[in-house]
Amino acid sequence: AGPVESKNEAAMSELVPEPRQKPVVPMKPMGINTSLLGYIGIDTIIEQMRKKTMKTGFDFNIMVVGQSGLGKSTLVNTLFKSQVSRKSSGWNREEKIPKTVEIKAIGHVIEEGGVKMKLTVIDTPGFGDQINNENCWEPIEKYINEQYEKFLKEEVNIARKKRIPDTRVHCCLYFISPTGHSLRPLDLEFMKHLSKVVNIIPVIAKADTMTLEEKTEFKQRVRKELEVNGIEFYPQKEFDEDLEDKTENDKIRQESMPFAVVGSDKEYQVNGKRVLGRKTPWGIIEVENLNHCEFALLRDFVIRTHLQDLKEVTHNIHYETYRAKRLNDNGGLPPMTVETEENHESNL
Repeated sequence: AGPVESKNEAAMSELVPEPRQKPVVPMKPMGINTSLLGYIGIDTIIEQMRKKTMKTGFDFNIMVVGQSGLGKSTLVNTLFKSQVSRKSSGWNREEKIPKTVEIKAIGHVIEEGGVKMKLTVIDTPGFGDQINNENCWEPIEKYINEQYEKFLKEEVNIARKKRIPDTRVHCCLYFISPTGHSLRPLDLEFMKHLSKVVNIIPVIAKADTMTLEEKTEFKQRVRKELEVNGIEFYPQKEFDEDLEDKTENDKIRQESMPFAVVGSDKEYQVNGKRVLGRKTPWGIIEVENLNHCEFALLRDFVIRTHLQDLKEVTHNIHYETYRAKRLNDNGGLPPMTVETEENHESNL
């Protein structure tokens, strides 16, 4: 019975995927650095890739979560320098706070320098606004997993599309109230559950309500609380590819996170220059001035340095984890449902 049991155990261990496993990086082939006798043109691959990307464009889906009144819509509009969040979609100030968490996704195409980005902003009105906020993260987790499921079903179709539409959430900006005290149980609860399924970037909203000392102290306190509670936010330590990544990301994790930000889509004249800012009785808070707030750091991080990585971690880690679990639950078979079979027939 012994060998049979061990065989079964081996078979079982093969079936059960290791959670959140890092993708295997192939070993570099041992080779001699061949000196070339002339120009071949290998370097043109970068230009070829650039042309392809410019033709097809790319998807980027960003979710904003936090209680109402923290300036989520304004911040996203400031990030993309356009009216991309829900205010521009006929959302009235008079509209009542939803009784339960709703999910509202708004799509846009933004073009810059010939590059097209299909941007989707996913808003979660009603989150954290009730008297009892127990489990109000559940609809959000359900939505994120539904997008993975949608992608998986497209992927396992026999006649699958050349380019699967990507609705997976690449980045979740989680807005922390600028109390200067501790994180609320709801904040910890949300980030604990959701950090396993999506890239969470914590931000301290409306940072202009705190003094510089209060801001520094609060940032340190938030970092400490996240660490004590074992909450991993993006960029996760375990997915740093190499020393260069580690050095760059450590700096972000230890100094910048959580970004203390101020958003504004209004322009003011300061020293003869038009700047985005918020007007107060004692002067103008310039959104993109690092002496005033960390908005520029957040923007550079999300868009200019880590956008591709956010997409890759979503695909290679969060989606892979979901996919492995689904296939494993299904005995290794793709999740074909009646609905997908019908869809498949209609595709043929």
